[in-house]
Amino acid sequence: MTPATAYATPGDLSPSRRLGQFTWVTLMCLLAWDFSGLDRTVMHWIADGSGFGLRDNWWMEEILHTRAKQLAIWVYLGLLVMVWWPQGAMRQLTRLQRSEIMTGITLGLITISTLKRFSLTSCPWDLQDFGGAASYVSHWHWGVLDGGAGHCFPGGHASSALAFVGLALPWLGSGLAAQRALGRRILVGVLVAGLVLGLTQTLRGAHYPSHTFWTGFICWAVAVANHLLFGWLAHQRQSRHP
Repeated sequence: MTPATAYATPGDLSPSRRLGQFTWVTLMCLLAWDFSGLDRTVMHWIADGSGFGLRDNWWMEEILHTRAKQLAIWVYLGLLVMVWWPQGAMRQLTRLQRSEIMTGITLGLITISTLKRFSLTSCPWDLQDFGGAASYVSHWHWGVLDGGAGHCFPGGHASSALAFVGLALPWLGSGLAAQRALGRRILVGVLVAGLVLGLTQTLRGAHYPSHTFWTGFICWAVAVANHLLFGWLAHQRQSRHP
């Protein structure tokens, strides 16, 4: 079957330009949120000195946290199998493109996990404002202890969905409007799922909204860089075997 989209040629900058513009606009919006101070405002809307009432909510903890994470693992394994045995729309992609998708997802998960491991930022439910022991320290103050457990930035649970943003890129780069529309639907679906998981953790007190936003941006940036690298590899291969 003919692939849905070939990688853009080096002289065709329009797909890369669109991805770049979207990335920069998203970054500017994210920075505006970060410096607005709305993170703490939102958390004070949903909690007080006694803590977060929804922290142990069964639906949020069992279904939208534990079960959602398990579902993400099964989706990941399913996509991994489809690198070699594609089904449905994945048949429209070359094996290199399917490998790109899995590499981008994996790198996104590894990046978020690594950043969390070295982060000293504590979760909102650890703050003194909400009955904990930690003082508020912005995640921009990298390396500054806040008196809490740390390892809470960026949002790990949201990455269970947001790491899959790379799934949309092969179609978003297509020259066919119908294929780009499919890519947009995939992207919107991933973003909605990620925001739902992120909102769940915000309502439980595990993460500020910005933690989810940064997770989404980091996963997107990693996926785009990976997409461009695989595009370069595809053209290198084509130049050697015209």
